[in-house]
Amino acid sequence: MSAGKPSSVLPWREALLLAAWLLATIAVRPLLLPDEGRYASVAWEMLRTPGVLGTWVPTLNGLPFFHKPPLLYALDQAAMALFGLNEFAARCGPALLAWLLGMAMFLHARRWHGEYLARIALLVLATSPFFFIGGQYVNHDIGVAGCITAAVLCIVRAVDNGPRNDLRWLLAGWAFCGLGVLAKGLIGLVLPALVIGPWLLAQGRWRQMLALLHPLGLLAFAAVVLPWMALMQSRFPGFFDYFIVEQHFRRYTGTTFNNRMPVWFYFVVLPLLMLPWPLWLYRLRLRNLRADVPVQTASRLGLYVWWLLVIVGFFSLPASKLVGYVLPALAPAALLLALVLQRERIGRVAGLGVIATAACIASVVVLAHKSAGSNRELAQSLAAQMAPGDRVVFVEAYYYDVPYYARLPSPVVVLADWKSPEIGTRDNWQKELYDATRFAADGGASVLWTWDRLPQARCGTGRVWVLADVMHTERLGAAMPELEQVGLQGSTMLLRAPGTRCAGPAG
Repeated sequence: MSAGKPSSVLPWREALLLAAWLLATIAVRPLLLPDEGRYASVAWEMLRTPGVLGTWVPTLNGLPFFHKPPLLYALDQAAMALFGLNEFAARCGPALLAWLLGMAMFLHARRWHGEYLARIALLVLATSPFFFIGGQYVNHDIGVAGCITAAVLCIVRAVDNGPRNDLRWLLAGWAFCGLGVLAKGLIGLVLPALVIGPWLLAQGRWRQMLALLHPLGLLAFAAVVLPWMALMQSRFPGFFDYFIVEQHFRRYTGTTFNNRMPVWFYFVVLPLLMLPWPLWLYRLRLRNLRADVPVQTASRLGLYVWWLLVIVGFFSLPASKLVGYVLPALAPAALLLALVLQRERIGRVAGLGVIATAACIASVVVLAHKSAGSNRELAQSLAAQMAPGDRVVFVEAYYYDVPYYARLPSPVVVLADWKSPEIGTRDNWQKELYDATRFAADGGASVLWTWDRLPQARCGTGRVWVLADVMHTERLGAAMPELEQVGLQGSTMLLRAPGTRCAGPAG
């Protein structure tokens, strides 16, 4: 392995090809539920809310939603303002942050290993189904992966030019750590520290490690993170406890959350989701790789291996595991695979690239099939028929994609048993809305209704629209006989009833 002379030419060709690859299929399937519908609707609600606070306070059905910070929502709001409310706009944020991950890795690989290996690494990354789907899936995982990758590699660049750290790259690294926190929380800072700190210590470079805590670096991090955090805490006094303590520490150590998986889960999932590339790992020979550049290569390989182990190990410890958590391991995995593949014939690498590309396209087809639960057509029908003053009611479910596809201008009424003591113990849609009432009790009372309040929904001059599963047909008919079914998608009904004058105010 030999490092080529670093190029000063910006890689426009690779940058444009990666962008085109990520954007080519992002609009070919409906939003998946619950994640894509949830986060696209949060961004839409923020966009439709006037004022600065509306732009930066995440809301779900009009209630403060602090499960995740605002970076994805901010990017998607900008895309929605430019392109309208559609799948392309909803997935622009993830695509941009995936592009950041890919280009940060490419620029680093080109500097350390030369142009040829950098292109192999980018090919491996871009055509790994895990990366390709992550870049067109509306949630926060690819965003924090992109920021963590950029942060680690900027800091590596900062410590790479002798005993004195390069302040420019150090500031960039701290800024990306801040963006990582705004992408998904404290892991945006914790994981880069766990990667870089021990790697430097293992080389005896403790002075450089301590120098990473440069006051200007800390200031750059604070300038990115604190404005939003301080704004939320000043507006919602319980914000820090919920966002930091509950959504980070309790979720990491808790056992009551969904998706319980065994400790070995990610050690199996990561290579499977990068197929076919990991099939060549059996040819990895660290001794041969070290032979060409014995002084530098050991520490460089050590960075990639340690980085991979930190990410996989960190997320293997909690009982709750979601596939996307381990996306920050993609860059070191792709770099290690590229170190192996650079010794293969070009034709073999190209052939693998064709197979991997086909696997990516097949993954999109599979996801399109999974979108059978989408409510897109029903929501678009609702949007075509609604008039100002109409009210929308969701029954015993929150139809996450409906507010987005129907362009609903205001929160909906959600009908359920909100007095049940079990709500806080289940990690589901009902808990998401119920948790938000601690920040907006009055708002919760206006949109979270029990069944006995259903007849009030028709009070007013506008009509009432109800979305419910067919299993609730009989109960709805008994509570509001005027309801008529006007649409059906899957098992979800769209029903309508005229408004009426009531003795008291509606709701």
